[in-house]
Amino acid sequence: MHSSSSGLHLNLDDAWRNEPFALPVVDARNWGPQLRFSAPPRLIAEFYREHEARLPSFLLFGSGDFHHLTALWIQRLTQPVILVSFDNHPDWDVRPPKWGCGSWVNRVLELPHVRRVSVWGCGNFECWWPHQVFGNRRAERAGLLEVHPWADGHPPKDQQRRGAILRDNWRGHFEQFVKDLGGMSVYVTIDLDCLRPEEAVTNWESGRFAIVDLEWALTKLHESLRIVGGDICGAYSSPHYARFKQRFAAEFDHPKLQLPALELIRTINSAALARLWPLLAQ
Repeated sequence: MHSSSSGLHLNLDDAWRNEPFALPVVDARNWGPQLRFSAPPRLIAEFYREHEARLPSFLLFGSGDFHHLTALWIQRLTQPVILVSFDNHPDWDVRPPKWGCGSWVNRVLELPHVRRVSVWGCGNFECWWPHQVFGNRRAERAGLLEVHPWADGHPPKDQQRRGAILRDNWRGHFEQFVKDLGGMSVYVTIDLDCLRPEEAVTNWESGRFAIVDLEWALTKLHESLRIVGGDICGAYSSPHYARFKQRFAAEFDHPKLQLPALELIRTINSAALARLWPLLAQ
């Protein structure tokens, strides 16, 4: 991997235009429809072979529909590492497809150098009964995977769920998490759908973090740990698919969203990136 200050915009889907940093851009839009939402292992391997050599430590890429590519970015690391993910979804589904934006955490857990995966800010239904039966509960019970879903508004019994966080206590939990890592190296991935809808526009349901929350969390990580790589994805882009089954599954799974005008979407997301990227890739 290159120096930790290096960064790249891998353009898969035109999710980012005129990003506020002079990042070099690799045009990978020919891959976008093939990889979006899910892809067969053969295509994933072919894409990785084509782009592996030019990928730096920090990456900006497309919609959260491509979040499974984070499993490739972290694959390049050699030292033991903890993956810290800020995401509105746990992305821990054990059902097929093997390579999909809702199941990629399991690919990361297969890597020998990844010691643990910790996901913060899940606000959707997947961490709660009955939907959690499709998640990788085995890894959670083994302590290899932590999910930290928002429990505000849930019954007191739910608030006792392992890893559950509340608006008024999550920072204390995060500080303890950082302390317990004892100086380990971390890789940080940020899906913008973990943010409130007024601060990021995505292809998925919005989360509950404010940008100031992520700024605080990234600062805490830098204070005690070494961020050896990271990525940001999740900006809205118009979906295009290469295969019928892929399109069918994606359209079934995505929420129906009321979106602002495209220029406003880009303005909102660029403002979020301008605040988060310097803290991630400092």
